[in-house]
Amino acid sequence: MPMSDDPRLSLRLHFSSGLTFGRGKADLLQGIAEEGSISAAGRRMKMSYRRAWSLVEEMNGHFAAPLVDSSRGGARGGGASLTDLGRQVLADYRALEAVLRGQGARPLQRMRDAQRYE
Repeated sequence: MPMSDDPRLSLRLHFSSGLTFGRGKADLLQGIAEEGSISAAGRRMKMSYRRAWSLVEEMNGHFAAPLVDSSRGGARGGGASLTDLGRQVLADYRALEAVLRGQGARPLQRMRDAQRYE
């Protein structure tokens, strides 16, 4: 018997610039927006700071302007926030996810119903 979230649906965008943008990067941007910190967003995702920073640099390098603005740590601590473009990219990705879930519900149900479960 299939599980209620079967099949899982995920959206991954492959740009000709070489950037791949999917749920992980969107969740990282969401975490930065909510936590105000790249390291905190990474911890929330069980990701090292180095990995989180690498993904931020990758995203920042593939768009016309940075998605994340960060300041170094120190006595007052560092921080990070999404730029206007970062907020727009995140909102657009979430909108595409919603369209995919909505428009894809019936075809997914038909495909699920056609599966053989043993």
